[in-house]
Amino acid sequence: MSEKQSLMQRNNVIRAAVMGANDGILSVSGIILGVAGATSHTGTILLAGFAGTLAGTVSMAMGEYVSVSSQHDAQEKVRREQSLALEQNFEGEFNFVQKKYEDNGISEQLAMQATREMMTKEPLVTTVRERFGFSLDNELSAKDAALASLISFPVGSILPMLAMYLSPKSSREWLTFFAVAIALALTGYVAAHLNGADKKHAAIRNVLAGIFTMVVTFAIGSLFR
Repeated sequence: MSEKQSLMQRNNVIRAAVMGANDGILSVSGIILGVAGATSHTGTILLAGFAGTLAGTVSMAMGEYVSVSSQHDAQEKVRREQSLALEQNFEGEFNFVQKKYEDNGISEQLAMQATREMMTKEPLVTTVRERFGFSLDNELSAKDAALASLISFPVGSILPMLAMYLSPKSSREWLTFFAVAIALALTGYVAAHLNGADKKHAAIRNVLAGIFTMVVTFAIGSLFR
């Protein structure tokens, strides 16, 4: 495996871990604030958070595993179909790649030279990339993604429960609310950095989603007080 491919796969695992932690923070904060709206009993609140952590950890890990495995299955189907296409009509695949380069503004001579070099070296990788828009060399391990979520979700869920447990009883809901908002801003920023997206926009969006979740669950819980 090349250094570039290894870096891509590590980044993908980190991305899965960040999103797992983000979901842990968001999900469990919603649960405990919802319960806190209905009761002031600390044990009940933390028990609900712990149950949510267990359920969310299993759900996230299995979800990542199934999602990535399904993606691999789809890519494997493309690999088989494209391998057959190259065996049966190599010239047609060659012409497709060359024409695509020309349509992107590359001169005919340069497009032919580039296509010849890539189709000689890696015809399957080249045609899959140009026809379907993904690289066969950049695949995330389903087991690694599941393990990253399995670890990161409960780690993220610890924050709102600690904030609720350690804060004074008179202000613990507000302190938990602010601690979660700060944590969500951080995970939103990091996720955007890994994805190459707008960091400020991602952080704000993540915080707003968390605020909405916490306000709604607390309000609903308050109806049962």
